Amino acid sequence: MFNKETGEIIKVVPKEPQPPKYQDVFGHTIVELAEKNEKIMGITPAMPSGCSLNIMMKAMPTRAFDVGIAEQHAVTFSAGLATQGLIPFCNIYSSFMQRAYDQVVHDVALQKLKVVFCLDRGGIAGADGPTHHGAFDIAYFRCIPNMIVSSPMNEEELRNLMYTAQLDETPGCFSIRYPRGNGVMVNWKTPFQKLEIGKGRKIRDGKDVAILSFGHPGNLVTEAISILEKEHISPAHYDLRFAKPLDETLLHEVFTKYKKVITVEDGTIVGGIGSAVLEFMADHNYSAQVKRLGMPDHFIEHGEQKELYEECGFSPKQIAETVVELISEKKKTKVS
Repeated sequence: MFNKETGEIIKVVPKEPQPPKYQDVFGHTIVELAEKNEKIMGITPAMPSGCSLNIMMKAMPTRAFDVGIAEQHAVTFSAGLATQGLIPFCNIYSSFMQRAYDQVVHDVALQKLKVVFCLDRGGIAGADGPTHHGAFDIAYFRCIPNMIVSSPMNEEELRNLMYTAQLDETPGCFSIRYPRGNGVMVNWKTPFQKLEIGKGRKIRDGKDVAILSFGHPGNLVTEAISILEKEHISPAHYDLRFAKPLDETLLHEVFTKYKKVITVEDGTIVGGIGSAVLEFMADHNYSAQVKRLGMPDHFIEHGEQKELYEECGFSPKQIAETVVELISEKKKTKVS
């Protein structure tokens, strides 16, 4: 806020502690990891404050680099560091990673190099507008061989994915996508835990429908389930966590138990996580009614994140309505 007559910035102090921005969790966590692992380096193309790598640049100026507005160079530079046994964390906004796609494929993935891609602004970027929405990274990364594609549902998972990515036993190139803005955990600085690559988790059991979420939208699903519980509807909820490799054990469970499935993602539904689930279903000869929720096949304009979730059809209320519609023989039923 600001005074329109004087231009003075008016700081609004929240009454209660607020969850941090995902970018700040990244910024503090990479320093914490780098203090324990001397191989870790930080790279960003002209986004040190936007992605919070400036925290590492201040703490470890010889191990963090801003290469300027040169995404292709950032990726190839990271590849070069990896050839020397270092572990670069290359942080680029999802929409800008498109500029360096050739380098990701030829300089990193083809060489099976250990580069950790941290994709900030994954999904709806809100007020940054259509040039910054990270709509396509799930689709364009999951088709690349040797690429691990992951997304955290909260700050704790972001920390654990970063920790897992830098471990010696973790192979190949590793991508972690997370959204612009605040997470959901006030007490976010939890002890590191190694995550099993390609392993999701079941958040809750249900009866009539399974909801599969990827990344932060899992929290929208949690809100939707609170709405549905008031209507005495109890869906199952699974956090996939990895788009590649998929948790096939989890998906076998889903398609064995449920004939109605909903996927929720903050990215294009064309080639995204919903498409990956449909591919699994077809490959294993399952039959189910699957509804995909995500960003539609057109460019999304400017707006606040909550407004754009509504426009794209995966706000908590719309997720709840989709569940009701799917389990009902009637046409779409509104949820109070």
